[in-house]
Amino acid sequence: MIGQEHNPATTKSGTTHQSELSTILDPSTSSGELTSPHASSHQKGNNSLDVAKKEEKNVVRVRILATLILLLAVCVVATFTYLLVDSQEKSNFESQVRHSTFLPAPSSDLFLIFLLHQPNHVPFFIFRLFQFIGYASEVVTVSREKTSQLFNALDAFSVSVSSQAAGELALQNSSWPLYRIPDWSVRAQRLAQLTGAEDPLLFFFPIVPQEKRKEWEDFANDAYPILYQEGIEKEGDKGITEKEFLDKTVPFIYEVDGETFQFLPASGTGDMIPAFQQYPLKFFPLLPIMPMNFNLMFYQDTAELFQITQAVKGPTISSFSIFVDLETKADGSQIMQPIYDRADTADEERKIVGAMMIQLNWLDYFKNLFLEEESEGGIVVVLRTTCPRDLDQTSNKYDRVVTYEIGGSRAVFLGEEDLHDPKYDSMEVTESFVDLGIDQSKVPDDLCVPALSLHVYPSDTLEKKFETHNRAIYTSAVVVIFTFTVLVFLLYDFVVGRLQRKVMDRINKQDMIVANVFPSAIRDRLYQAQGNALQQRQLVGENTKGVGFESDTGTMGAAPLADLFPNTSIVFADIAGFTAWSSAREPQQVFILLENIYGALDHIVHRLNIFKVETVGDCYVAAAGLPEPMENHAIVACKFAREALKKMKEITHQMEISLGPDTAALDLRVGIHSGQVTAGVLRGERSRFQLFGDTMNTASRMESSGERDRIQVTQATADLLKEAGFARWLIPRSSTIFVKGKGEMQTYWVRKAKSPVAKGSDMKSEMSTVDETIGTDGDESTGASSGEYELGPEGIHVLTKTERLVEWDVTLLTSLLQQIIASRGGVVKDITVLSTEEMSIGTNGTVLEEFAPIIPMKRFEAEDLQHRRRPSSIEISDKVKCQLRGYLSNVASMYIDNPFHNFEHANHVTASVKKLLTRIVNTDESNGLARGNNKSAENSNGVDLVDLAGHSYGITSDPLTQFSVVFSALIHDVDHPGVPNSQLVKENTRSAQIYKKKSVAEQNSVELAWDMLMQDEYEDLRACIYQTKEDLHRFRQLVVNTVMATDIVDKELQALRKARWETAFSGNTLIDPSGKSEESETDRENRKATIVIEHLIQASDVAHTMQHWHVYKSWNEKFFMECYGAYQQGRADSDPSEDWYKGEIGFFDYYVIPLAKKLQSCGVFGVSSDEYLNYATANREEWAREGEALVKEYLAKYHRQQGGNF
Repeated sequence: MIGQEHNPATTKSGTTHQSELSTILDPSTSSGELTSPHASSHQKGNNSLDVAKKEEKNVVRVRILATLILLLAVCVVATFTYLLVDSQEKSNFESQVRHSTFLPAPSSDLFLIFLLHQPNHVPFFIFRLFQFIGYASEVVTVSREKTSQLFNALDAFSVSVSSQAAGELALQNSSWPLYRIPDWSVRAQRLAQLTGAEDPLLFFFPIVPQEKRKEWEDFANDAYPILYQEGIEKEGDKGITEKEFLDKTVPFIYEVDGETFQFLPASGTGDMIPAFQQYPLKFFPLLPIMPMNFNLMFYQDTAELFQITQAVKGPTISSFSIFVDLETKADGSQIMQPIYDRADTADEERKIVGAMMIQLNWLDYFKNLFLEEESEGGIVVVLRTTCPRDLDQTSNKYDRVVTYEIGGSRAVFLGEEDLHDPKYDSMEVTESFVDLGIDQSKVPDDLCVPALSLHVYPSDTLEKKFETHNRAIYTSAVVVIFTFTVLVFLLYDFVVGRLQRKVMDRINKQDMIVANVFPSAIRDRLYQAQGNALQQRQLVGENTKGVGFESDTGTMGAAPLADLFPNTSIVFADIAGFTAWSSAREPQQVFILLENIYGALDHIVHRLNIFKVETVGDCYVAAAGLPEPMENHAIVACKFAREALKKMKEITHQMEISLGPDTAALDLRVGIHSGQVTAGVLRGERSRFQLFGDTMNTASRMESSGERDRIQVTQATADLLKEAGFARWLIPRSSTIFVKGKGEMQTYWVRKAKSPVAKGSDMKSEMSTVDETIGTDGDESTGASSGEYELGPEGIHVLTKTERLVEWDVTLLTSLLQQIIASRGGVVKDITVLSTEEMSIGTNGTVLEEFAPIIPMKRFEAEDLQHRRRPSSIEISDKVKCQLRGYLSNVASMYIDNPFHNFEHANHVTASVKKLLTRIVNTDESNGLARGNNKSAENSNGVDLVDLAGHSYGITSDPLTQFSVVFSALIHDVDHPGVPNSQLVKENTRSAQIYKKKSVAEQNSVELAWDMLMQDEYEDLRACIYQTKEDLHRFRQLVVNTVMATDIVDKELQALRKARWETAFSGNTLIDPSGKSEESETDRENRKATIVIEHLIQASDVAHTMQHWHVYKSWNEKFFMECYGAYQQGRADSDPSEDWYKGEIGFFDYYVIPLAKKLQSCGVFGVSSDEYLNYATANREEWAREGEALVKEYLAKYHRQQGGNF
């Protein structure tokens, strides 16, 4: 690198590395090497990062080992403590046992009294055993007493009913089953109380023979009102009315269909046992029906129980069944007591005419067994039913087990199996619970009367009441102490580790900077030199630090790190068109493009193992053959250049969708030269690895004198390629070029890498792409110019330029739609109700007549902005995106293929609008629409909400306004004919007649674009844009005002705009005769907002005049071609080429520059206003110098394109 041309101080991408590197390399030391205090530990072949990482790993290993040792110590000591205390308790237990042999037998009353008053002197196991035996005995005794009481009561009830029925039936000259037990509710209630259960269910049912069925049903229906009145009187109001009771009582003996739940007449030819009297009155479970008249023989269990009762002529009990409590699923049993036709118990001839049946829930039965309300819990009761007979296959039906846990007044159903803890088997207390003493031989062979037995066990709950907590207490104390020790260690380790991480972060950053700036070989030599310098200072003493050692190596101390590399190839790759492109872009977009391009080139560099020297602005510099020698350096350099061209095309075509128009027109211009260079570390401020020599200069000249999208190499590089057998890559340039300092030089083009031609491309010269298959030498014109072809995988459709522009528009408008929907809280509703309003727009006059001098801006309070949803959280549906893409594609097709007023120019205007909108700042807070209500309020992105609301007098706080302006930029020249409005008026075209000869093209564009948007196929898209009538009209008004503002030729409209500008920004306030302001503050702000929008679109419409010279020149040429073409077609009165030069100067002086100054003076566009004014002034001066010559070039080019002579 020679002179100032490649000074690293001017490198954009290297500034960060250089600023940090200045702290690493210090020219005040003896040799300019590293000054890090850790550098002395690095030896040859190692660097600071490797050593630091190794030491860090060692520290981590030690830390982990120490932590594991401490944790192991905690576990060992805690376990030892637990076992020691447990052993001590067992020893105390054995000692207590040995000293208690003098005690009397456990059955002795004296021993029990001693246990109760002196439990601490007896092993806790013995105390627990005897206390449990007391509880178990109480459970067994009380249970047996309650069971015996229940069966005695049932027998007495049966005798009483039989005796009373015999007398009453004789007096009535009637017989069974036509009998109703009088005072049923009172007598059943007393019987229920004797069971001890909370809510038992009692039934009385007679035996009804088939021949008496009809007679019985009539009798029962007559008795039901009496049963209801008696039940209500004795039981109290249960919430069942008499009508409901009678409606829910089936008037015949019935059964229930298990599938349909329909009530069907009972089937069968035998006797029936219909439920008749019930206590308490309530509906069937799960069915809204009273049980009266339900044939209990329908249930197999009940039928079998009735069979046994008839067989044994006595009370019977069933096994367990889940029927009593549907909520707890607790088990219960059915107890059936027969009723006879006579009361004489000694009469063996008496017959069973009915029965009492009680459904008993054992869970309720076991409640309140203990007299003490707070008795110890944890008593497990296992209730078993067994069949005394061997019934083989049916035995399982009767062998059932249920488990309860009881204590005091509490009882809990545990499950339908034996759930006691087996470790307490030795403490089991077993007793018969219910044994009716029935002769099983009288029972039918396939049936059985089960016997119930109680099995009582203690549980862990009971045992824990007698356990000590010494083991847990002592163990916990040990764990706490050791845990505290571990925490102190970890805290200390954290503090030390944090300090170490800071040191390591600093070392890593320094090493990363050095690795990015220097090749690995040079980096290692730097580390080694630094270590040597530190050792030398230690030998001579610290008092010599910073003095330096005079020697023949120079005043800096040790010899510089520099080498001569005789065989290298240097590549300069510049982005052609970048400066002009960047003048129309936001800074973020510029860096996005550079990062993507340079990142892709870095990837190629690493893959080909060549060295990236630096990036100077938009120029990428690489070198092959250093610092590691490479025999085929010329081939590798050319291969890098070929791949770089291909990758550049891919990236720019892809990113045009996100970065906007003309991105795909960017190309690389590459120059390569081979020769020797001097390279090394130039010590001093911002030191870095640099290259010097004539080879650098020559390579730079090859790039600057080359052509875009082509690779130019010198004769030296070409000779190396030929020697290596790659002459097919070379195309001699048709003529020599003059190189400053070199004179005339013969150079060569390098063929580009073969790329498949994109299908669907609209580029005319795609087929002229130069690749390895073309064999024409010396034809300089075979290289495709910028934007002439598109790249893509073979066989895959690649978007045309128009399609890419549409995709960019879709992306831009979609993001604005997200903001609109977010401002509404994410609401998108159907807008069918607005269809009439939509159809009425534009029907009352021309578009220009809708123009409004003031557009009301939507206002947002700071609180509204603070709670506004993130736009990124809004998902635009694929349907809406499809409609938007279709609409924009139709808009593009409606543009006429003019040289200037075309879809590409509309996107150029749109890009400028987007740039200005993003640059808007609020420099006058007094004009803010949310003025200072909450200065500290910030949204989730850290943006001041007050500033956001006040941007451009409310423009940028309202997404609909932004969308409208961008939308207007895209449609403002739809169907533009390529001639001015004055010519349309002169020709008296139909559109001129319709729009009354004012702003003809602009009004036509609005009408066409609006009518298409109102079509039914875009209804979902419109619903995203607006939801209310107010938003619809505001959207329309914004579009009208914005597009009408692009008519800058109409003098009357321009005069009106100028007057409105003076009113809005000159400080002149409209005053009425009374001396008061005619406008409110809101109206003044709205007026300013309206004026700003108009000037924003005007500036964007001529943005090419306020951008880079090349951009201006390109669009100016297109506009000239359009105007001159119209003249040639007879649609212009004068030859534009005659006054084009002076006309442009006047355009700058009287419109462009004043407009740029207005952008500056309104104070809302920030640095963009200065940028636009500076470019406008510079372009005016450049045009004044070169404009006349350019007009001649335009004219000559037009005639060449038309095939004529000039």
